[in-house]
Amino acid sequence: MFSSRRELRRILPDLREVDGFFFDLDGTIMLGDRLLPAAAETFSVLRETGKSILFLSNTTTRTRRECQARLQAFGLEAHVHEVVTAAYAAAVYFTELRDPVVYPVGEPALIRELDELGVRRTEDPLRATHVLVGMDMHFDYGRLHQAMKAVRGGAALIAANPDPYCPVDGDVIPDTWAMVKAIEAASCAETQVVIGKPSDYYARKALQWSGLPAKRCLMVGDRLDTDILLGLGSGMRTALVLTGVTARSDLDASPIRPDYVWDSLGDLLEALRSDF
Repeated sequence: MFSSRRELRRILPDLREVDGFFFDLDGTIMLGDRLLPAAAETFSVLRETGKSILFLSNTTTRTRRECQARLQAFGLEAHVHEVVTAAYAAAVYFTELRDPVVYPVGEPALIRELDELGVRRTEDPLRATHVLVGMDMHFDYGRLHQAMKAVRGGAALIAANPDPYCPVDGDVIPDTWAMVKAIEAASCAETQVVIGKPSDYYARKALQWSGLPAKRCLMVGDRLDTDILLGLGSGMRTALVLTGVTARSDLDASPIRPDYVWDSLGDLLEALRSDF
């Protein structure tokens, strides 16, 4: 809780200068099956004041519609066009290439996003032009062998996101980058493109779909190396919340400096209530 308007101004100078609020999901809005403090009230105020909202996630284990349903299950208003995932961004990326044939490594949500946009895919590694890797909870030696074969046969290795692990309530679990590094090691090759946060591609697409200039947007997230770097690299303002994987000690040791640091979305809610 902040005691004065002056103190709130140090937290966020002027919310009237922000038209678009971009939020990470896990660790920022929710953690597992638990909605984080002040999230519902924060989004209610943002909706009431006409602010634009995007939900920017690096997930490859849920489609956009599944993320929308998850938000709605928490009682939050959410529209599918407001949701951007690494899986969806990867599918869009392949629609912009000429005749790609994708060998996917990932969960069914990744495949559904490719199929929905009509991206050709194959289970024959020797026919693949690209190997797309997302989080795969069933990743095994056989899948590693097939992905390695595709890359050694000339397919470009594409990472849906660079997350080494994912926060869940009370734990962290291996994420996409763990599978990517295994394929790199086995194929003696390097990843050619990373799609998800903090890539320039992801930032450009999010801003394009928002219709807003970067200087009028605020990126809110719990990870320095994805959420905050995405914002800093694209000219957005940035706010780190300490409800996910980043602790204050991690921030103190990092060269990545967000514009604002909040204990939770409750700090943003206080600022919103002060300004509007």
